[in-house]
Formats: sequence, structure tokens, C-alpha cells
Amino acid sequence: MYRFLLSRQWVILTLVALLLIPTMTWLGFWQLHRHEQRVARNDLIASSLEAPPVPMGELSSVDGPPDPDDRYRAVTATGVYDEDGQVVVRNRTNADGTVGYHVLTPVVGDDGTAVLVNRGWISAGSDLTTTPEIPAPPSGEVTVTGRLMADETSDTTGIRDRSGLPDGMVMMISSQERSAATGLPMLGGYLELTETSPEPAAQGGQPQPLPEPDHTGIGAHLAYAFQWWIFAAGVPVGWVILVRREIQDRRRAAAKAAGAKAKEPKPEPAPDHATA
Repeated sequence: MYRFLLSRQWVILTLVALLLIPTMTWLGFWQLHRHEQRVARNDLIASSLEAPPVPMGELSSVDGPPDPDDRYRAVTATGVYDEDGQVVVRNRTNADGTVGYHVLTPVVGDDGTAVLVNRGWISAGSDLTTTPEIPAPPSGEVTVTGRLMADETSDTTGIRDRSGLPDGMVMMISSQERSAATGLPMLGGYLELTETSPEPAAQGGQPQPLPEPDHTGIGAHLAYAFQWWIFAAGVPVGWVILVRREIQDRRRAAAKAAGAKAKEPKPEPAPDHATA
């Protein structure tokens, strides 16, 4: 009765089922890990934002990047903006989703060490082949406060670096790249500006401040994980149902064939010539 399982069709179906079970199980754990990473990221952001500001030099150095656990910490830097080392970062959106630029301007301290500051967002304008007009940074010595961020890379952002960009434009935020371009020693990572002291004379003329990173939503990763595990559990159940249905179909077909054979008229006996 079960010999049909050795047919080509059923062998292929069984192999596909055996491959789907571990695949769907793995996808469920992958979504679970993404959920755990999102929760850990939210906890990190929340705790970092609540921590009191510290000088950026305490959490970063010229020789290396900041500790990943210090991301989003409130940090400060004091110095003078170096407008000559200023660039914009392409393809960045504001809170409304409008595409524009982020403005990067180094702040150089008394010891000559610079901190790369992301001053905020400006509109792209109509001509994407030229650097837009950038609001001038405050003059004189300032103390900037902001969130400590790690340098961007293609691996962490998915952004591909490009050559041949218009002057004053870059694709990613990298203190190492800007240090090499300006010749200034820079602390690793960068500062995402939230406050300037003293405040700029014309607040309206400055780039738009970047919004605080979201640390409340956790997404639907956990629900997706349970969905994949339910699908994995459903594969063997579905396979058994198909086997039972195949057996029932074969039994009905066999019974129907037997009934049809029983109804066939029996041949009449040949006449007995000897008797005749």
C-alpha cells in the first residue's frame, strides 16, 4: 500500500518537505535574533540618552573608534568650527522623508584635535551636481553637545562609496576619511549635534537638527519568528495528510475497479455437442 512513496513524485515531495523544515526553523531563529538585537539596541539608546554628557575625548581617541556600547551617549566638544573642512553627505532624509544632505563640519580644539560634527539636514535643491549653499557655522569658540555615533561603512549602512562626486560631497560619514582629507587629527566616530553654546545668532539659518533615534518600536520580528516555526511544524502535518489522502484515493480506485469487475457479465457456457 505504501509503495507509492518510492515513486519519483513522492520522493521529490518528501525531500522538499525535509528541506523546508530546517530552513523554516532557521528563519524563525533568525527573526528571533533580530528581535533580541532590536530590544538590545533600544535599551542601549535609552540608557545612553539618559546618561549625563561627557567630553567626547573620554570615550573616543584619535587612534581608534569609540566603544560600541558608548554609541548614542551624550558628549561634548569645545573649539572652533573649521569651515574649510566642511562637506555634505548625499542622499540623507529629514524627519519628513525629504531627500537632502547632512552637513559635516569639524570642530577644532585648542590642542589641534578635531571632532567631526554632523550639524543637521539641509535641502538638496534642484541641482544635484553642485554643492548647495551651506549655512555658515557659528563663529568663535563654541561648545557643542550631541550624540556619539560610530563612523559609517558600507558594511554597516549598505551604502556604496563612490568616486567622482562633486567637490564638497561625500557618501558616508567617516572621521578617518575626513581626517585624511583635511590633515586634522580627529577623534574616532562623530558627534550628532543637538545643542550649541552659545546659541547661533540666527537659529533659522542653521541646518535642521536630526531627530532622536527611535528606541520604542520593536517591529514584528517576534511574530515572524513564531510564524516560521508554525510553518515548519505544519510541513510534516501536511505531508501526513497528503499521504493519507493518497491512500484513500488508491483504496477507492481499487474498490471501484473491483466493483466494475464484479458487474461484468459472465460468458455463457459452450453448447454440449455430445449431448446434441
